[in-house]
Amino acid sequence: MSADAPLAAGTTDVPDGDPDGFVGHGHQGSLIKLAVGAVGVVFGDIGTSPIYAFRETFAGHHRLEPDRLHILGVLSLIFWSMMVVVTIKYVTIIMRADNKGEGGSLALLALINRQTARKRWTGGIILLGVFATALFYGDSMITPAMSVLSAVEGLRVVDTRFSALAPPIAIGILVMLFAIQRRGTARVGLLFGPIMLVYFVVLAVLGLVHIASDPAILVALSPLFAIRFFLHQGPAAFLAMGSVVLALTGAEALYADMGHFGRNPIRVSWLLFVLPALMLNYLGQGAMILQLSPKQAHVAIETPFFLLAPDSLRLPLVLLATMATVIASQAVISGAFSVTQQAIQLGFVPRLSIVHTSSQAAGQIFIPVVNTALMVMVILLVLAFRTSSNLAAAYGIAVTGAMLIDTILLGVVLIQLWKWSRWLAYPLIAVFLLFDLAYFASNLTKVPDGGWFPLLVGLVMFTLLTTWAKGRHLMLERMREAAMPVPVFIRSAATSATRVGGTAVFMTSTPDGVPHALLHNLKHNRVLHERIILLTVKVTDMPHVRDEQRFHHEDLGEGFHRLVLKYGFMEDPDVPACLARYDACSGKFRMMDTSFFLSRQTLIASERPGMMLWREKLFAWMLRNAVSAMEFFGLPSNRVVELGSQIEI
Repeated sequence: MSADAPLAAGTTDVPDGDPDGFVGHGHQGSLIKLAVGAVGVVFGDIGTSPIYAFRETFAGHHRLEPDRLHILGVLSLIFWSMMVVVTIKYVTIIMRADNKGEGGSLALLALINRQTARKRWTGGIILLGVFATALFYGDSMITPAMSVLSAVEGLRVVDTRFSALAPPIAIGILVMLFAIQRRGTARVGLLFGPIMLVYFVVLAVLGLVHIASDPAILVALSPLFAIRFFLHQGPAAFLAMGSVVLALTGAEALYADMGHFGRNPIRVSWLLFVLPALMLNYLGQGAMILQLSPKQAHVAIETPFFLLAPDSLRLPLVLLATMATVIASQAVISGAFSVTQQAIQLGFVPRLSIVHTSSQAAGQIFIPVVNTALMVMVILLVLAFRTSSNLAAAYGIAVTGAMLIDTILLGVVLIQLWKWSRWLAYPLIAVFLLFDLAYFASNLTKVPDGGWFPLLVGLVMFTLLTTWAKGRHLMLERMREAAMPVPVFIRSAATSATRVGGTAVFMTSTPDGVPHALLHNLKHNRVLHERIILLTVKVTDMPHVRDEQRFHHEDLGEGFHRLVLKYGFMEDPDVPACLARYDACSGKFRMMDTSFFLSRQTLIASERPGMMLWREKLFAWMLRNAVSAMEFFGLPSNRVVELGSQIEI
């Protein structure tokens, strides 16, 4: 990446020198403290699934009779899906595939691309990783709407007159949630852990109470009941998977949030606390339904989660569940900010305004345009679908699609990077693919009922991400074609132009040519500064870079210097702060004596080979609306000079 252009897809910079110069997060605090923090942030999405997952399996778009065969089969399917998909695939294996401590589809993609960049199939893997990221945006729109609306709908268990008020109440809560994003989540985050601890304890206790009255429900933990469910009710069991997968939503967050807490605290939280609490609650819901008459069961299956509590405690349970869904939504929104920041640094998204909401935690950021877009889409979803059951039809496609892509990327990691034995890797990947493909295929049946929405969002975002990456790659190529070799320029200009005092920093995308801004400055002003820095900012495919590895300097002679600044894709570039610490370019930098020269390109769409004309126009629109390099790199506005140029692609 550079001052002029983000890094194009497939061209991430391979770190120079010792890879230990690139570091991940340092996780401060004891294992228990980090594990509690992980409960509050990481498990909000999957933790709120009991509110609607079991209900939707029986009372959703593909209804099941709430009898013993179906209930035991569904509970068995939920348990073994959690064990295979969440515990084995994500917690045990994928979380080992970290990129210097960072997780998520983009971090995994960067890890794979760095070590397999020369393989013929790498381009296809990159596109898969980008599409997984695009699907995440669809998920980040549906999750807040689905979670909050499902919790607020619990009010109808307290009083049926609240049913019509659920959508406006949910919208009010969501608007407030998006409104506080600008203030940051540091203070609110302190409450997340304790509230979610209470919430999971309540889940477990409510489930245990009903399990105690019917301990036979524990037989559902045997895989035989899931197998029997498919043998006796094959088509119905397949359709039920489209709702059962709602119990797994949020599993990918365990991997994506690994950089904030580390893999061990997340593993401890999941295995010792979250997984037992979730399964006790699901088993409790099943035990409660089985104890009712068929007529009562048909009524109770509409809201089994809230009916676990006695009448006097249902309102507090609704309030606790609502707080939990707000926390889950907060985690997804924060995740959207983090993913967008990574995408910007890796060159898939234009520069956007990023606000840091904490002076201590680098990961706490706020991106206004993303926040506004998410808020508008979430409100539209609530207004359009009205109920969580309707939203459930749209929920799941994005999650299962991302899980399927993660399995494919994991296969590349196991075989190409970790060199596992094919006798071990192939059967393991086959089992994961069996689950992922079955869930994805089942969710495809929900496309006409709302599943089209996340697919549409994913397609739009994929088009934007790939258009930006391809457009910037073409722009860099055109700039290289017109670039003058630096040695030739220095020989001809150093002795003929008038030299003036001070330092001129020319930001350049390419480290092997004369910046357009330097050529224009010499042409129009006919002067050169005493010290000239040709500065390129590169974002590596590692999350963080040590200070001793950040600078690469080359003295070109005649007062010219080539300087490369390296940043990790999780870091926020601050060029003046870096220059202030560097004194190898013939002395220290003084901002009052330093001017920054930037090139502002105007794109001219043409019929030249590269991209289709409509994509060129889309790229030009994105380029016009990108945040300026001055703001993105933290340059002082009173020390910046912008010089324009036109480029055809």
